[in-house]
Amino acid sequence: MRMLREKTRPIIASPRPQSFAALMELYEANYIRLRQLCPDLHRIEGEAVSRVAGCLDLHLQVLEDSRFTTTLLLTYYFPDEAGGHRADPSLVVRVYHDAHQAEVLSRVCRVQDGRVSARDPIGDSALMCKWRLNRFLYKWLGYCRRQGHCFGLANRERRELAVGV
Repeated sequence: MRMLREKTRPIIASPRPQSFAALMELYEANYIRLRQLCPDLHRIEGEAVSRVAGCLDLHLQVLEDSRFTTTLLLTYYFPDEAGGHRADPSLVVRVYHDAHQAEVLSRVCRVQDGRVSARDPIGDSALMCKWRLNRFLYKWLGYCRRQGHCFGLANRERRELAVGV
């Protein structure tokens, strides 16, 4: 009977932080991935769009930029039934240039039944909430890079040189 219970456990468990230090490591990994996606972050003023054939356009909006931090909004825009568009996912990210970290500050939640809900599962700690949001950012940034998305003049110039444009 014990063997049957062991076989029904998931083979791969979702990583869970055991400490604040583990969350800080995730922030560092997010910084690295974000800088790969946008190496010239300080050169972007206002909004930028990364376009890759066959993929959704990736939108980046600089909300605030200072010497030590940059706050940005990263999203896709999906067409909606009313002829407009909806942002999803829509993450506000703060980049700490001096600490080499990036963290999700907030997100625009999906609208369900005409109401916006930002509730996290009951009993979820602040650490776990931050972990989930930032783990999502980590995975999404990796996905965007694998698709070929990139913001910034340096990478655009490198791509043009590589193909001889």
